[in-house]
Amino acid sequence: MMWQDLVFLVGSSLSIVFLAPTLRDRTARVPLGTSLPSMGIGGVYAFTFSTLGMSFSAAGAAAAATMWSLIALYRSPGAQSPVLTRRDDVVLFVNDALRWAKRLVAGSSVRNQYEYDRAEYGQSAD
Repeated sequence: MMWQDLVFLVGSSLSIVFLAPTLRDRTARVPLGTSLPSMGIGGVYAFTFSTLGMSFSAAGAAAAATMWSLIALYRSPGAQSPVLTRRDDVVLFVNDALRWAKRLVAGSSVRNQYEYDRAEYGQSAD
């Protein structure tokens, strides 16, 4: 084992310790423009360290990337609900994707995909 492997592990561990209060603070709001690139960089570092045989550094970088992904998931601005996850956003996305796929399979034109379908929402035409 190289001594550099332990140095990078200590650095990643310290970043996790310093990020933990942000994850625990329900009022914290970290923009996705900060958390997503940090998560991506941590993932790239983890992959790079693993290809160099620096398993401790890879594990530390992966843990830091995981911490950033949790911050992105739970502490990004947007849904101000007290619920920890934003399940409503996921449900809305899935419903929209299913509606889009159903219209695509039915053979409707692309233009019709963006029109409001009153029958689909149980409303009558006025």
